[in-house]
Amino acid sequence: MSLSLHDTTHDITHDIAHGTAHEAAHATAHRTAPEPAHKTLPGAATALLEAYRPATDRFLATPHRTLLGRGTAATVPHDSRPAAARVREVLDGLRRPGAPAPVVVGALPFAPDAPPALAVPDTVRWAPPLREDPLIALPVPHDGQRPEWAVREVPAPERYGEAVAAAVARMRAGEFDKVVLARTLELTSPHEPDLPAMLRRLARRDPAGYTFAVPSGPGRTLIGASPELLVARQGGRLTANPLAGSAPRSTDLAEDVRRAVALLESEKDLHEHAVVVAAVREALAPFCASLEVPERPTLVRTAAMWHLSTTVTGEIADPGVTALDLASALHPTPAVCGTPTEVARAVIAESEPFDRGAYTGMVGWQDADGDGEWVVTIRCAEAEGRALRLFAGAGVVAASTPQAETAETAAKFRTFLHAVGASL
Repeated sequence: MSLSLHDTTHDITHDIAHGTAHEAAHATAHRTAPEPAHKTLPGAATALLEAYRPATDRFLATPHRTLLGRGTAATVPHDSRPAAARVREVLDGLRRPGAPAPVVVGALPFAPDAPPALAVPDTVRWAPPLREDPLIALPVPHDGQRPEWAVREVPAPERYGEAVAAAVARMRAGEFDKVVLARTLELTSPHEPDLPAMLRRLARRDPAGYTFAVPSGPGRTLIGASPELLVARQGGRLTANPLAGSAPRSTDLAEDVRRAVALLESEKDLHEHAVVVAAVREALAPFCASLEVPERPTLVRTAAMWHLSTTVTGEIADPGVTALDLASALHPTPAVCGTPTEVARAVIAESEPFDRGAYTGMVGWQDADGDGEWVVTIRCAEAEGRALRLFAGAGVVAASTPQAETAETAAKFRTFLHAVGASL
């Protein structure tokens, strides 16, 4: 699956220098996604971004659209039925003849038995994607005051490294194939964080990604900027974009190219990526009349990371299958949990001294027609009062080292640390 240095160096250099690598990686998904519900003037997307207010609003920007939901018309209950069935029931109950299809927006957690944070807003405003809005390039006004953050790493880096080493030893003994181990940064400040300003900085740092801010529980807000689409459905077509295998970016162009090429040729990362793509294929195939899976991964870049990426597309066999049906069949992928899934879940519970909550769950939207987009909840934090908890994880396989995985999580933290004005 690897590509040679000769084949890739020129193309990667060109993409980095001209700023097109990330956009090219999303091109197929963008072609298959629906247009925003209403055509609007330039500046409409940034207007929704500027209008976001915590507690009452739900904001989501994707490479295809921007939405802002305000208020709560209904919430999705928590019971033993599949989440997709509960969402379908709520949305069907709100359908009105001649009115637009109602929309549910929010997040589902990593743990299958934990309550969701899904609601139908009173109003939903739509706009084109942020990446197409010329005003997104304008800097966020700053009052000159840098927040004072106290930062605590949980677990400490050395403890995280020990957990990685223990998992590697068990994999080499044949117990399981992969596990994703995460760690957190607990940030506290004398004042409540300015969540709208954080959201604006996250969106401007990567306007072609998936930026979100939604209530995640009483007094809590989930906020972040994920690079990874779990699955989108538009009519009879689906798109999934699994990411697995990562490398930190460099501010030096030559070094950035070297890291990108090394990632494309890394046996460890290519194997990790292939495991995830195989799982996605297996999960989606039963729903599809046809499924297209490229043989080789490409690169997606964020401001902090390079990722191996594969865009999977398919034609859905049953028109009654919704976006959340598909997302639930995929969740959790080996990219956020591991394989075999139940063994990996057990290792995560033994190794991580915190509750993941919404981290590595999914966040997104779905309308009453079954169309929607669900994103893997990574590069995120949960805000509550004067505290923020940031999350980052790394895929651990038999070839992993504690030093490399600790460095990878540190690099992934940078997306959010930049938004909050803190450092590690």
